[in-house]
Amino acid sequence: MKISAHFKCIGLFVLILLTALNILWTFYLIETESRSRYNNKPTTHHRIAPQLAALEEHNEGITGPLNDTVFEKNSQHKFRLAFDNISFETGRWDNQRIYKMYDFALVGDKFVKTSLENIVCLATQSSVERLYSLTQVAYQWKGPISTAVFIAGDEEFLIFQYFVTYLRLCFTFIRDNVTFHIAVPNKKKPIHRYIPNLLKSFDCKYPEQTLRRLLKIRNPDTLRWRLKNEYPQNHLRNLARKGCQNKYVFLTDIDIIPSSNMVSQLNNFLPSVKCSYKCAYVIPTFEIDNRAKFPASKPELMRLYRKGLARPFHEKVFIYNQYATNFSLWLTNSSNEIERAHISHVVTNFEFLYEPFYVAFDDVPAHDERFIGYGFTRNSQVTLNFHYSYCALNKNSTRFRVFEL
Repeated sequence: MKISAHFKCIGLFVLILLTALNILWTFYLIETESRSRYNNKPTTHHRIAPQLAALEEHNEGITGPLNDTVFEKNSQHKFRLAFDNISFETGRWDNQRIYKMYDFALVGDKFVKTSLENIVCLATQSSVERLYSLTQVAYQWKGPISTAVFIAGDEEFLIFQYFVTYLRLCFTFIRDNVTFHIAVPNKKKPIHRYIPNLLKSFDCKYPEQTLRRLLKIRNPDTLRWRLKNEYPQNHLRNLARKGCQNKYVFLTDIDIIPSSNMVSQLNNFLPSVKCSYKCAYVIPTFEIDNRAKFPASKPELMRLYRKGLARPFHEKVFIYNQYATNFSLWLTNSSNEIERAHISHVVTNFEFLYEPFYVAFDDVPAHDERFIGYGFTRNSQVTLNFHYSYCALNKNSTRFRVFEL
């Protein structure tokens, strides 16, 4: 009994310590982001072997004629307001009954087909105000996408309904490949509303501007509630990940833009990989200055890096976030295997605050939903993943390997 009480005291101390560190980490992020030249402007977080060209440069090929309005698109497709048949009387609670989840609230028209055709699924999460980034993500990722969205109340649900309807009418790759799941906070259960002719003036060329116009629907009370309540990142990550139907999952945040050939490269690489352990394949992530054009290859990325227009993700905000990836080694590693995905190197200097984006089997540990808001949301899962061998046989431990696309 004395030993049990002793461990309870230790557990309570650790919980208090982590809470304090979480608060300090939140203030640190806010302060450092405000000082960063990259983060003062919209930035794009970029992944290994970037094959991305700016979305607007391909806009005609994505949306059709540049003057297509949603109303014109509506005349070409069967129109139905997104999520009009969802019932908020059902759903499933999280473990603490703080949020209610609605799995597969809207399934992409070809989501099942594209899941069968590919070995990996992209899982991502977003609040309603960041959802415009989904156009770039879905355009680049030629495979299934499972998206979890946090909705707080009637106004946000209305915005979400109309914006997803807009996206599905304007962009076939979203209509076909993207499946949506919804998380709603307790006491913020939405009700269905309808605004006639709201979609008529929206232009398919401008998704971000369209969302900004819709966001004006939110009243000050909703905004104040959002400021006072933390964003449940780990709940949404688990929700998005479990919406994937594939053996492998690539879990990201909504503003992480993958390279254009990533799905085909992974389809070729993953079935042939020989791994004696459980392996997680780290995708090095870069921030690209918004003055620069997206690089179409690793040499182009390296030129931006040398000019100071690209840098490792969170290098200035919190360097330990991605430090163990060893960007210096990845940048100096050259190979003749340009057309084939392969391993650059193995992560050997793991640290507690390491938060890589990686591709792995869907049997890795879930994200700890006790962490809400900033701080310990991803690294707690990575730490559990890395030390899985301490809970099982050594041969079942996870090894992080840095990927070369």
